[in-house]
Amino acid sequence: MAAREIDSPLWVEPLEAAPALSRSSAATLTEQLAQRFTQRIRQRLMAPGTRLPSVRECAKRHGVSPHTVVAAYDQLLAQGLIEARLKRGFFVRELAAPVAEGRHHTAVTLAAPLDATALIRGMFHGMGGKPAPGLGTLPPDWLDLPLLNSALRKVLAQGDPDIVLQYGHPSGDTRLREALAQRLQDFGVRASPQQIVTATGATHALDIISRTLLRPGDAVLVDEPAWAVEYARLTQLGIRLLPVPRGAEGPDLDVMATLAREHQPRFYVTVPVLHNPTGNSLTPRAAHQILTLAQQHDFYIVEDDTYAHLAPAHLPRMAALDGLQRTLYVSGFSKILTPSWRVGFVAAPLHLVERLVDVKLLSTLTTPAVLEQAIALCLTQGSLRRHAERVTARLDAARQRTVRLAQAHGCDFVTPPQGLFGWLDTHCDTDALAQLMVDDGWLLAPGHLFMSSRQPSTLMRINFATCQDASFWRAFDAARQRL
Repeated sequence: MAAREIDSPLWVEPLEAAPALSRSSAATLTEQLAQRFTQRIRQRLMAPGTRLPSVRECAKRHGVSPHTVVAAYDQLLAQGLIEARLKRGFFVRELAAPVAEGRHHTAVTLAAPLDATALIRGMFHGMGGKPAPGLGTLPPDWLDLPLLNSALRKVLAQGDPDIVLQYGHPSGDTRLREALAQRLQDFGVRASPQQIVTATGATHALDIISRTLLRPGDAVLVDEPAWAVEYARLTQLGIRLLPVPRGAEGPDLDVMATLAREHQPRFYVTVPVLHNPTGNSLTPRAAHQILTLAQQHDFYIVEDDTYAHLAPAHLPRMAALDGLQRTLYVSGFSKILTPSWRVGFVAAPLHLVERLVDVKLLSTLTTPAVLEQAIALCLTQGSLRRHAERVTARLDAARQRTVRLAQAHGCDFVTPPQGLFGWLDTHCDTDALAQLMVDDGWLLAPGHLFMSSRQPSTLMRINFATCQDASFWRAFDAARQRL
C-alpha cells in the first residue's frame, strides 16, 4: 500500500539520547511514546519500510505495559505514519516506487528514494552529542578552519571584486578549472580546462550527467552495495537500476556483461577508489575489462572519485585509461575540506561539455565563484595537498584502532579495511540494532541503506574516524545483547 510522503524540515536538532518516559508528565505514557516515534519518523531517522519493535519488545524497552504500546501504535496508524501488516507487525509507511514508462519493463528492483534521506538527515543529527559511527564525513575537528578562512580572505582581498557581485562563468571559474586540469594529471587523467564543468558538489555533478544522458525508462548499471543517494536519485528520474554485485576487486564482471547484453544500459556509475561503503578499489584488470564491456555494449562510465584526496594517486582511474572517451570523471571537495563548501566538478568528453553546461544552467544558473577561487588557491598553493596528507595519516591511525575494537567485539570485515569506511558484518540485524541504539544517541548506517532493495542485513558501514571511542563499542555490545 502506497503511503503519502511525510513533510519534515531539512535541519533538525542534534541527536541525543532519548529520555525515559515520565509518569509525572502532563502527557500520558501513550502520548509520550507515540510522540517519540512520530518525531523519529518525521525526521526520517526511521526510514519508510522500517519495522517497529514488537508490542512486547517495545513495552519492555520503555518500561510500560503492552496496552500502552498498542494505544501508541494506534495513534501512529491514525496519523498515517505506520501500517500494520498481517502476522508481520508494524512498519513505517513507504512511498510507492515510480514505474518508468519506456520500452523496457523488466522486473528490475527500484530503490525507495526516502531510504537514502534517513541517513542524510541523520548526518545533521550527528553534529551534536556523541560521535556518529554512521556519519559519511570527517569529524569537524579533523578539518582545517584556518586554511579555509585564509583562502577566503585572500580571494576577497586580492581577487576580482566583481566575482562577489556577478554570476560566475557558466562552466565554472577559469582559475579553478585550470587548477583541476593540473590536479587530474596526478591521476594520469588528461583533461583540458575546456573539458571541465563545475557543480555544487559531486552529487550535483552526477545529477547533471544523469539529466544530460538519461531519459525515463533508461537502464543504468550500479554497484551493490553502493551509496543510497545514487539509487534514490536515479529512481526519482524514472531510471531502471541494474545492480551489479561489488566485491573486493570491483564489480562482478560476468553479471555486468549479462545485464549489459540484456538491457542496453546508458551508463555504469561507480566509485572506483575507496568505494562507499566497502572501502575497496578497482584492480587494473577489472578497470580494463569494464572499459572493454563499455565499448562492446556502447555505454558510458561515470567515475565518481569522491574520495580521491584520501587515496594513493597510483590507483587506477578509468578516465586515465581511456583518455575521457567513454568516461566522465566526477569529484569534489566536501570529504576533505568541509561539507559546507559545495564545490564539485565533472571532466567529460569534449563533445558532451556544452550539453552538460546547458543542464547546469537550468538547475543552478552558475556556481559560487568565490568558493571556487578559494579552492583554486588551496590547490595551487599546495595547502590542500598538505592538509590531505595530515588527514590521511590521522585516518590510518584511526583505522587501525577501530579495526582492533571491531574485531575484539566479534565483528568481521567483509572487505579489507581501507579508506574512510569499513564494511562490517555484525552477525545481527543491523536495522533493528540501529533503531535500538538511536535511543542512546548513536547514529548507525545499517546495511540495507546501501542495497537497491530493502532487505534485512547483518552488515553495517562504519566511519573509521568516528568509531575509535571504546564507549561506542560497549554500547554496541549492550544493544546487540538486547536484540
